[in-house]
Amino acid sequence: MTTDATPLRRPDSGSGMDTRLPTRPWARRWLLLIVLVAAGGITLAAAAWQALPTGVRTPATSLRIATVQRGVYENRLGLRGSAQALNSVVLDADDSGRVEAVMVRDGEMVRVGQPLFRLSNSQRQIELLARQSDQATQIANLANLQVNLEASVIARDRRLIELRFQLAQVKKRHARNQELAGMGYLSAAALEASADELETAEHLLRQEAAIEAELDIRRRAVAQMQSANDRLSSGLRLLSATVEALLVRAPVAGRLADFRLNVGESVQRGQNIGHIDDPASFKLTAKVNEFYLNAVATGQQGTAHVNGVAHAVEVSRIYPQIKDGQFDVELLLRQQPRHLSPGQSIDVDLNLGASTPALLLPNGTYVNESQGAGMLVLDRDGRTAVRRQVRVGRRSATQIEILDGVQEGDRVIVSSYADFRDAHRLSLTE
Repeated sequence: MTTDATPLRRPDSGSGMDTRLPTRPWARRWLLLIVLVAAGGITLAAAAWQALPTGVRTPATSLRIATVQRGVYENRLGLRGSAQALNSVVLDADDSGRVEAVMVRDGEMVRVGQPLFRLSNSQRQIELLARQSDQATQIANLANLQVNLEASVIARDRRLIELRFQLAQVKKRHARNQELAGMGYLSAAALEASADELETAEHLLRQEAAIEAELDIRRRAVAQMQSANDRLSSGLRLLSATVEALLVRAPVAGRLADFRLNVGESVQRGQNIGHIDDPASFKLTAKVNEFYLNAVATGQQGTAHVNGVAHAVEVSRIYPQIKDGQFDVELLLRQQPRHLSPGQSIDVDLNLGASTPALLLPNGTYVNESQGAGMLVLDRDGRTAVRRQVRVGRRSATQIEILDGVQEGDRVIVSSYADFRDAHRLSLTE
């Protein structure tokens, strides 16, 4: 810092005029430059001008200054997590329709099978009636086929009984005729007629037995129609289930979230209508600066502070996609805390590694603002701060590790550098 010097007097010229040099720093610097130019030339004047103290004048009280200290680097990362349900079931509309009734409200606890809302869909009702009509017709046709088949079987059995009886009678008569013909009491013509009658009875019986193939064809037709009727019944049950699904029920028990349907609202197939969260199990989600992408790994341990109580957490999943300079992580709670609400903000200290001795400075925005330009380090008298290239190592929420550029005991400006981003030297004023 440049201060006013004790007034200097020129040798008395005898005029009685006050010839003291100017006391303002900027005036003295210009006067000195003129003298140097006159005495030693432009080169000497330029060198002297560069050697003079320069810099932006800044009140010291507006700055935060920290001393480089040797200590233990706590390799921890402070995060601001948000409580989310560990288990959640998404509710999507299975069919389209118009909301006819809403039975619950967002945030309510629901039980398994509890009605949530009902849709109306006239097209589904028409399809159901058409399928029911088709099934009724199919059932009637199947019944007629079965009745006809049973009647044919009964008639065939009756004819077989009659033909078998007739064949038995004809066989008996022919046997007696053969005995009578052998005794000479029956003519050869009568015996031949008896044999023809026996042959005719046997032929009729064989012909009636052949009708069994026709009955088999009818049986197969009935079986095929029965199979078609079963398929029709299956489709009808599916359509009926679709119509019944217009009354949407809770698939699991839990707390209903993001559910904002209103009566009369149109719903499309596949539309998300909310989700049901497990109210007793939570996880934490947090956004992490991309600087720590290679430092954070699954399985790392940490501590979450929930309502004043410390709970152990573990990194369970990392989403490496960078958005707005941040990526997302999920943390599992080893023990579920009480009185935790979805969306509640939780402070988390994540351990990134073992604690080690190091030169330390407090973390702050100045670290990013000074990258490439250097940090502002105070001189011994504390009146001037000069840019100095400083190499930093690990960073936590509260600490940065200093690798090179400053020593223990050096004082560094750790407040924002936004107001003097391009300044290479600061003059600190009281």
